Amino acid sequence: MVVLLLAALALGYGVPFQKEYHLLSALAFVLTLLVFHAARPYRPWRGVDFWRLGQRVLLTWGIVTGLLLALGFVTKTTAYFSRGVLLPWIFLTPVVLVGMRLLVYKILGVLHSYGSNTRTAVIAGASALGQHLARSLIDLPWLGIRFLGFFSDQKTNLDGVPGDTPILGDLESMVTFVQAYQVNIVYLALPLQAEARIREIIERLQDTTASVYFAPDVFIYSLFQSSLTDLQGIPLISLWETPFFGVNALLKRLLDVILAGILLAAAAPLLVTLALGVKLTSPGPVFFKQRRYGLDGEEIKIFKFRTMSVCEDGAHIPQAKKDDPRLTSFGKFLRRTSLDELPQLFNVLQGGMSLVGPRPHAVAHNEFYRQRLPSYMLRHKVRPGITGLAQVNGFRGETETLEKMEQRLAYDLEYLRRWSLWLDVKLICQTVWKTFTGKNAY
Repeated sequence: MVVLLLAALALGYGVPFQKEYHLLSALAFVLTLLVFHAARPYRPWRGVDFWRLGQRVLLTWGIVTGLLLALGFVTKTTAYFSRGVLLPWIFLTPVVLVGMRLLVYKILGVLHSYGSNTRTAVIAGASALGQHLARSLIDLPWLGIRFLGFFSDQKTNLDGVPGDTPILGDLESMVTFVQAYQVNIVYLALPLQAEARIREIIERLQDTTASVYFAPDVFIYSLFQSSLTDLQGIPLISLWETPFFGVNALLKRLLDVILAGILLAAAAPLLVTLALGVKLTSPGPVFFKQRRYGLDGEEIKIFKFRTMSVCEDGAHIPQAKKDDPRLTSFGKFLRRTSLDELPQLFNVLQGGMSLVGPRPHAVAHNEFYRQRLPSYMLRHKVRPGITGLAQVNGFRGETETLEKMEQRLAYDLEYLRRWSLWLDVKLICQTVWKTFTGKNAY
């Protein structure tokens, strides 16, 4: 598809497809095969999230394009090619590749929904994990996997599984069933402490032709951004990890620096006006500085326009409340419009904060909540943000109860699970809209 598109564009633009294009086609062909193979977008379709696959295709093609452009720059051969051909080729190729996969994906989905090209599966273990796995298979018929039932040594309530899902027998009878009915897939959803039993079942399943998948019961732990990796051939499951490393970290930082720089330049007159407003309406400094926790729990000092008659940063800091007596008259306006947050753009440029991320809390508040909420410190696996998923969903302002902070924390961890560059852009746009309509801005 990569080579055919290049040839078609050259033909469409009336550019002779001569030896320089032959060489480019050969290089693009080889690089695409090598880089795409390394990035593993060629894998079994069943169970694969298409959108993540599409993102991988886009990223992989970006690497191929970067290598070709770098080679052309080094060899000074870019002048031999028509920009009218190359630019559309660079931008249209990933669209065609993703579109081709989407077409195949949809066709397979229709075939699977009608029972064609399907595979049968059973699950060893009817625990919460096994039932969660069963629901996924039943709710996604386009996967082409027909779930037959469970095998379990224990009587279990299956109310959480839709449909009339049976327990087909105990684990001892599973291998015989798999052989007799030529079951294609066996999922092992057994507790980690049953190591001896798991080993025994795996050895017996080697006498079948079924594909076997082990689903470790890691859901007993608090997980986010979990993934599978290996170390010298040893499989490792990350129970929690930051999504911001490598290219992701670079993209997020670039977005922060570019947008923060643009916003600061555009808002410079407003910043000066607000600073004068703070200085002229109440005694004290223009900026409020406070210690908070940043990336990996390291202390940072954040900047805001001062909105109160005090600048507290001790072991006990009362949260701002509605009609708080500490607020100045101008400070009420700043808080209501969230303009007091503008100086944090300097924190973003310095690298202590991001435009989007979990809101940073005062050190005193952090120490209070980390002792009462499991997983609280996981929110520090990313730079704190001026805005975040919790804020656009109404969880900004005072958290007078532990339950409110639990809900805010849930959104913070959900942001880490779902992060993408598009999500950041979306949250920034939602923040601009809700800044003047939020009910908790005080």
